[in-house]
Amino acid sequence: MLVPDPKIVRRLLTQYATLRIAQAEGHSPRAARELEDVSYTLCVMTGTSSIHDAVARADDLLARERRPAAGRTAESDGESGLSLAV
Repeated sequence: MLVPDPKIVRRLLTQYATLRIAQAEGHSPRAARELEDVSYTLCVMTGTSSIHDAVARADDLLARERRPAAGRTAESDGESGLSLAV
């Protein structure tokens, strides 16, 4: 299985969370369409059929990516180590 680029996954999760918040604050047809598109893309990238599974798998992918390699720390990469899953 191909592994998606963590930077793209992180960007999509951020968009997903932002759109979910926007929808919770007030329904917008445009935001709803964008949320549907981002959700679909996350599902395709993670090989899942539900957004809940996609977010969990994306979060797992990012958690594995955050594990420090030799000489590399999360702080040096600008990462806080916080989960982006909503």
